[in-house]
Amino acid sequence: MLRTRIRSGLKYISYAMALAMCGGASAGWNEAGGEKDEAMLLEADRERGIAVYEVCSACHLLEGWGLKDGTFPQLAGQHRSVLIKQLADIRAQNRDNPTMYPFALDDQILAASGYHEGEIKPAQLVADVTDYISKLPMNPENGKGPWAEGTPEFEQGKKLYADNCTQCHGEQGEGSEEKFYPRIHGQHYAYMLRQFEWIRDGKRRNANPDMVKQIQEFSDKDMQMVINYTSRAPVPKGMLAPSADYQNPDYD
Repeated sequence: MLRTRIRSGLKYISYAMALAMCGGASAGWNEAGGEKDEAMLLEADRERGIAVYEVCSACHLLEGWGLKDGTFPQLAGQHRSVLIKQLADIRAQNRDNPTMYPFALDDQILAASGYHEGEIKPAQLVADVTDYISKLPMNPENGKGPWAEGTPEFEQGKKLYADNCTQCHGEQGEGSEEKFYPRIHGQHYAYMLRQFEWIRDGKRRNANPDMVKQIQEFSDKDMQMVINYTSRAPVPKGMLAPSADYQNPDYD
């Protein structure tokens, strides 16, 4: 009991410090409160996570790999904090996603986990499923952009990334669990390209305003080159599935 209280207290302190470090324009983008905060502080249950994720797998596949054509993103291996924020934003209609929204409603995730309204808090199920997804191995053959390493477009994309993206997304696209910055290495080119364009053009309502400002002057070609480079950034081997033929054993 004491260890549990200590862990919960340390988790809360760490989370509060992370929110404080977001600072500046991005503070409103990731302000405290709501289901996100509640889910961040809850202990996850793996079996419930497996049950709820089956709803998600209709689009994101049982492996969490999405589709290379960008219709659905790869979720596997994403930071839990990012998954919680995005799912909470969609559920609260702070991010427009009419395809996903019906699947994220309380009745869907409650039914998938075998609970009825009032028997468990939906925030607990958000905590469960996001923890499960974050631990799935990533697709070793994600959808990549058209320009291979050594081409002028690749090199220009590398420079654009170094000049504009490393402060938040890291040297290799690893993002930050503490600051809610997504892991973007290993993500599908077509999906990232669409999201980048929507963020640049003000179509994604829950976008970090710091990023909107940073990429405002990117041309379409700039956008394509930097996302091409990002899609080809190496992912640590330990985060990848052994092969593209891997099948999630939790759903045998």
